[in-house]
Amino acid sequence: MASEQTTLTVPGPHGEREMRISSPSRVIWPEPGITKLDLARYITDVGDAFIAANGGRPVALQRFSGTIEGEMFFSKNPPKGAPEFIRSTPVVFPSARSHPMLILDEPAAAVWAVQMNTIVFHPWPSRADNTDNPDQLRIDLDPQPGTDFDDAVPAALALKEVLAEAGLECFIKTSGNRGLHVYAPVEPTREFLDVRHAVIAAARELERRMPDKVTTAWWKEERGQRVFVDFNQANRDRTIAGAYSPRPLAHAPVSCPITWDELGHVDPKDFTILTVPDRLKTVGDPWAKMHSKPGTIDTLLAWWDRDLKSGLGELPFPPDYPKMPGEPPRVQPSRARKQD
Repeated sequence: MASEQTTLTVPGPHGEREMRISSPSRVIWPEPGITKLDLARYITDVGDAFIAANGGRPVALQRFSGTIEGEMFFSKNPPKGAPEFIRSTPVVFPSARSHPMLILDEPAAAVWAVQMNTIVFHPWPSRADNTDNPDQLRIDLDPQPGTDFDDAVPAALALKEVLAEAGLECFIKTSGNRGLHVYAPVEPTREFLDVRHAVIAAARELERRMPDKVTTAWWKEERGQRVFVDFNQANRDRTIAGAYSPRPLAHAPVSCPITWDELGHVDPKDFTILTVPDRLKTVGDPWAKMHSKPGTIDTLLAWWDRDLKSGLGELPFPPDYPKMPGEPPRVQPSRARKQD
């Protein structure tokens, strides 16, 4: 017996493409009853804004074998069987090895990724033609246990002021969960380690201004009930859910760009696969002009140098990274005290 399938017409820069969707009635989000075909239609509906935000960049695919509660895995290599109009580009990873990653150039490419059971799209902060130099400075504001979205809001507003003082215009989106993601477009002239140091400099300045509300402590035992500024998301091969990407949570939320004026009164739970297409039609894309005036990280790097001279050095890297120059020991403080 033939398996269930259908086709979806997806408009794009090269005309319409007919994209096959197998198992279209398979439920992915059980609670609202959202199916694989619903997800493909969502990506089609938000396609232009989705590609503007995530296209032309190496992208990792977070794929699920069944529902959001099922087995999950990441695809960094392009899945086999990609249509001829979908390209890839070689990318260098922290291990110094290189392999190709998928590039999404049009909505139909993202719909094909949905056909391959992708739910979350994780784009790099650099573009396919210059993968080593990010053109986005990204800062992830992550509320820790005992804090929530409402605690991330004042941190984001203060961060906006910090970045403005460094000469950067920034944009914001919900994470799709409890946090916020702040992006600043930058000229792609610096490599990942420089951008990481710029993020750490901004994070430390924010922490100085809100020491009881914000932390840069890498070890969870030291964070307390504060918002963690996740500087390690600025590393090579570290990504966060892209703008307009769905998230694998019960109510089918979306990581949704918002305006700064909206920040104080939005509820991130309102931005879902079912609501965001109509939002785009009515209010437009808050990130439409993000890259019209990129800045530089020069001022932030000057802050980094200032902090180095005052005794503030490198911070821990992710555990799967090779040991990095100047990095402190990768031993959580409580264990280090026991060893002493």
